[in-house]
Amino acid sequence: MEIQKQLKSHGAWVGKWTFILAATGSAVGLGNIWGFPYKAGTNGGGAFVLIYLGCILAIGLPIMVSEIVIGRRAGNSPVNAMRRVAVDSNTTPLWRFVGWSGIFAGVLILSFYSVIAGICLNYIFISATSSGALSATDQFSNVISSPLNLLFWHTVFMTLTALIVSAGIKDGIGRMVKILMPLLGMLMIFMVIYAMINGDFNKAMTFLFAPDFSNVTSDTLLQAMGQAFFSLGLGMGSIMAYGAYMPKDQSIVSNSFTVASLDTLVAIVAGIAIFPIIFAFSLEPNSGPGLVFVSMLSAFNQMQYGQFVGPLFFILLSVAALSSSISLLEPGVAYLSEEGILPRKRSAEIIAFVAWVLGIGSALSFNIWSDFHLISDRNFLDSMEFITNQVLLPLGGMFIAIFVGWFMKKSLITDEIGAMNPVLYMLWRFFVKFIAPLSVAYIFYRQFF
Repeated sequence: MEIQKQLKSHGAWVGKWTFILAATGSAVGLGNIWGFPYKAGTNGGGAFVLIYLGCILAIGLPIMVSEIVIGRRAGNSPVNAMRRVAVDSNTTPLWRFVGWSGIFAGVLILSFYSVIAGICLNYIFISATSSGALSATDQFSNVISSPLNLLFWHTVFMTLTALIVSAGIKDGIGRMVKILMPLLGMLMIFMVIYAMINGDFNKAMTFLFAPDFSNVTSDTLLQAMGQAFFSLGLGMGSIMAYGAYMPKDQSIVSNSFTVASLDTLVAIVAGIAIFPIIFAFSLEPNSGPGLVFVSMLSAFNQMQYGQFVGPLFFILLSVAALSSSISLLEPGVAYLSEEGILPRKRSAEIIAFVAWVLGIGSALSFNIWSDFHLISDRNFLDSMEFITNQVLLPLGGMFIAIFVGWFMKKSLITDEIGAMNPVLYMLWRFFVKFIAPLSVAYIFYRQFF
């Protein structure tokens, strides 16, 4: 009986668009604007884009619908949502460990995400004052070689995240996404228009949309899948937690499609904004994670009005990062507060502190721990990124698909999905039961065996 008791409610979204903005904010982040362009640049451009879109449609969207179905059905944090829906479906409550895995992955991601986002904050000021006396490469080296500098901006960003989440669903997350997401949209439109006028737009379009499959490997498949999960915020409990706050009169399927479409649009638009500038100044599109911090700053140093456009670009990155970081912190906070273990504010402070401490390892990976390899030839930050984006998130998503496809009662699913075209429903069920989990399993097999 204890398992089935009604747990404490922790709020609901106000207005139809608040969920869409919050979930899109969760999905849209550095994974889109920082991660997607450099991964496309190092994996064949258009070929990576096609594989990424395939992963979104075949794996990402079906699992997103599944997460929201579970979250809204239970109205609780991922751990309790998985447990309650499992019990209601007459299966083992051990499925709650999928929720725990998501919270764990979210904290690990937040730890290194905050370090990268802190660099974005730092670059708002660097790009505004950069005179070009130092090369962009030297400037980046100066930034990452100072542990104290990285830790300062890491602390600033983590504090902002904790303050927003501690304020609650309505006054904290809900209020901020209504400000952050329109701001993000306006900044992206400005950057695209600027790139079209001042960049090599034709070359960028060819690079992004003319596939080159010669650079595609099994690692490309894993990166595209990991990018889809990381970009959509799947497998980490964020979408499930946000789904718990969705009112019953809203359509899960249409909202999921809107969020996935907006997220994918932002990733592609980010490429359209970045690559014309990269090509116009004869910079390398496959420069990896340094694409944003080195190549873009180099371009801003050379272009007219660069000291105005540069800060706007890094404000865009910081806004996107903040909209995602609050969703990484929320699942764990929701669990502790709804269980009555700790108040929301204290829960946010403690989990943020744990993520901050873990983030020290990622900050030191750029300097004094650069030779420390946690996994094979990966430093601490790269190891955290690999463990979460390419292992925990896809595995979590796969188990969610298996649970909804094979174990969750059909009546519970239809209660949440409501009226839906029978053909679309059968198609979704087919992808959740077979395509999504088998695709994840196949890509894992290709990568590790």
